[in-house]
Amino acid sequence: MGLPMLAQATALEQFKSFVSATHTARGEFTQRLVKTDGDSGAMRVSSASSGSFQFARPGKFIWIYQKPYEQLLQADGDKLYIYDKDLNQVTIRTLGGAIGSSPAAILFGSNDLEKNFKLSEGGTRDGIEWLQAIPKTQDTNFEKIGIGLKDGMPVAMELRDSFGQASLLTFTRFEKNPSISASQFRFVIPKGADVLKQ
Repeated sequence: MGLPMLAQATALEQFKSFVSATHTARGEFTQRLVKTDGDSGAMRVSSASSGSFQFARPGKFIWIYQKPYEQLLQADGDKLYIYDKDLNQVTIRTLGGAIGSSPAAILFGSNDLEKNFKLSEGGTRDGIEWLQAIPKTQDTNFEKIGIGLKDGMPVAMELRDSFGQASLLTFTRFEKNPSISASQFRFVIPKGADVLKQ
């Protein structure tokens, strides 16, 4: 019995080639929160939030939650802006530390993922190759992160925090290297919004 000519690329190989070959991207996402009930140990899945994203490396991205309520996370390479439409409130954080271990940074940040995370293969589920990332620093809410790849593109992400919650993200309509102008990532503070600096 001959071995197949093309073994499927491991998650780590797929992720590295995605990072080096994808300078900009856009797409849509769905996010569900799974909580474990402390008493019964039962799993509860929250209703999904969904939205869209676009990014340009390194460190520029727009992550928009459209449903069930509107929230915008936007990074211009220097600062991270979190805009809550209902509260008409903008929180400004310095990029850098805050972003190094966030989900957006993992996918859209600079290419030095191995500086912040210990990476290992997470096996195959449903035809998706999983990469496991464990943060090296303790200043993150996440205990471990899984990135699911198929055909060299991220299709899913699983974020487990230290409180027994997991966020499950799925990506669709992922478009690689569209032309996105740098000015799109410049955040304009909405009129009358409260601004908090952190």
